[in-house]
Amino acid sequence: MNTRASLGFLIIAISVVGLAAAQEAGAPTMSPSAPSSADAKFLKEAADGGMAEVELGQLASEKASSGDVKQFGQRMVEDHGKANSELKQLATQKHVDLPAEPSAKHQATKARLEKLSGDQFDKAYMTDMLKDHKQDVAAFEKESKSAKDPDVQSFAAKTLPTLREHLKQAQSLASGSK
Repeated sequence: MNTRASLGFLIIAISVVGLAAAQEAGAPTMSPSAPSSADAKFLKEAADGGMAEVELGQLASEKASSGDVKQFGQRMVEDHGKANSELKQLATQKHVDLPAEPSAKHQATKARLEKLSGDQFDKAYMTDMLKDHKQDVAAFEKESKSAKDPDVQSFAAKTLPTLREHLKQAQSLASGSK
């Protein structure tokens, strides 16, 4: 074997060993490409909505007069908190910058709800949760079928059953609190 071929083989071998060691150490591997603009937009909107669900859930667990609405709020904190963590990891892997706080629209909803109490709060909160979860389920259904990035598609599909449960529970509580 000539020297040039030996050197080329050695460089390839070192690269392969280095990549394997990095993967064993838990280093992230580079994805072949960044997600499409539609997939990145979905991730950003999901993060915005998820943060809002947690903040509003905390508010509901403190202010709601109904025990069921308090429990629903706590579930929003737990479920959306978990999904938000997974979403942050995915966004980091995909090099997508997520918003640091909920959008002005969600902040306005929170400000409006903070001024309410008792049964008024419960009704307004559950009406908002019903509306938001209808939109969430539709967005996640669409992304679970049409996302170009398989990891984004998988996240949407994995999260969808929980969102459907939230919607079903919101429908039940909203109809019961009218």
